[in-house]
Amino acid sequence: MGCPVDLFAFPPLALLLDLATRALLALTALLEPLAGGLAAALAVVLVTLAVRVLLLPVGVSQARAEQTRARLAPRLRALQERWSKNPERLQRETLQLYRDEGSSPFAGMLPVLAQAPVVGLLYAVFLHAQVGGHANTLLTHDVFGVPLGRSLTGALTTGTMDAATLAVFGVLVAVIAGVAELTRRLLRPAVDPSAPAWTTGMLGVLQFTTAVVALFVPLAAGLYLTVTTAWTLGQRLLLRRRYPLPR
Repeated sequence: MGCPVDLFAFPPLALLLDLATRALLALTALLEPLAGGLAAALAVVLVTLAVRVLLLPVGVSQARAEQTRARLAPRLRALQERWSKNPERLQRETLQLYRDEGSSPFAGMLPVLAQAPVVGLLYAVFLHAQVGGHANTLLTHDVFGVPLGRSLTGALTTGTMDAATLAVFGVLVAVIAGVAELTRRLLRPAVDPSAPAWTTGMLGVLQFTTAVVALFVPLAAGLYLTVTTAWTLGQRLLLRRRYPLPR
């Protein structure tokens, strides 16, 4: 079998990787007088917060979409009953109903989709030993002795697992899972009656997938996931008060 293709070897993506690495190095150097050895980790946290601020309009759109789904639930249920034997017509009528309301059944996925490129880029930055023909010095930075480029599964497979790695990743995964449980309890999603019944249970499971992902990605990406998960809960709690679901 051949080696897997590195997408970031293609010139446009290689340039993007180089720019992202240089930006993180510059921010790390700026933060070193304040944060010392944790400067690179703090840089990742600040990048995460900056991304989330930029995505605030997307979060508002998600809250509005959730409110719309809850308000439309009786009409969606009526459509399902009327066109249950004609799935294609049901799909058309459902999409038309959302269009009439200026919304989309997929609006709730926007924050996740919008962040995916950022997580992927962070993953790539801390996965490459060389970027732009130079050694990636970001890999020399750590959090309490755990390199930012190390993943928990990688430590297990390479025999580099130690107490610090287990502790740091354990804290991140525990925080992500705890926030997921709080999200499940405090922010039950609006039920779309046009969706299959099994999706309700699946949504509950998906709340915890981020914790599983954190086991496989470099520590830097795990930090991003932890911060963004906590931000998401706080943002959704505030927006739920601004856009409450109908009782």
